[in-house]
Amino acid sequence: MLIFIAGLILFFVPHTVSIVNEPWRNRMAERLGEPIWKGIYSIIAIVGLVLIIQGYGMARTDPTILYLPPLWANHLNWLLMLPIFPLLIATYAPGHIRALTRHPMLWATIIWAGGHLLANGMLADLLLFGTFFIWAVADLISMRRRIQRPLPELPATAANDIIAVVGGLGIYAAFLFGLHGWLIGVPLMG
Repeated sequence: MLIFIAGLILFFVPHTVSIVNEPWRNRMAERLGEPIWKGIYSIIAIVGLVLIIQGYGMARTDPTILYLPPLWANHLNWLLMLPIFPLLIATYAPGHIRALTRHPMLWATIIWAGGHLLANGMLADLLLFGTFFIWAVADLISMRRRIQRPLPELPATAANDIIAVVGGLGIYAAFLFGLHGWLIGVPLMG
């Protein structure tokens, strides 16, 4: 569990800097240069993500069960996951979806984490999905008081919403019918 918690800390500390102290983040990025700042940020976050994956896998071999979710929670989670990939794609493909949600990646994270909290009852699940949920809500709230930095994105066109929905639902289907089991080790069908 220590590796898992260390991964969560390493992943979320850099992701939380702008939430708690945007001026400090901007001063450091200016002092080091934006590419170096982003490089350090990325390396720390990638190491954290690797530790999260390893630690979560280890925690699943000796689970601490906190609650047993009802069967319907799993089906509700599948339904909640439908908009996740379209929202993620809409983050980088500006259109009506992004204009409506303003921060589609954060909404995708909130829905993903909330759905998985409903459907999973181990301590490791609570730590993983709960941390993502709390972080995304905090980041969404903090976005009201700070300016979002530009993202790499496709040119804005009416087709971007179609790309987001069709592409996102295609990725969802791939996850549902095998990719989740292959990547995460938990098959959804069968």
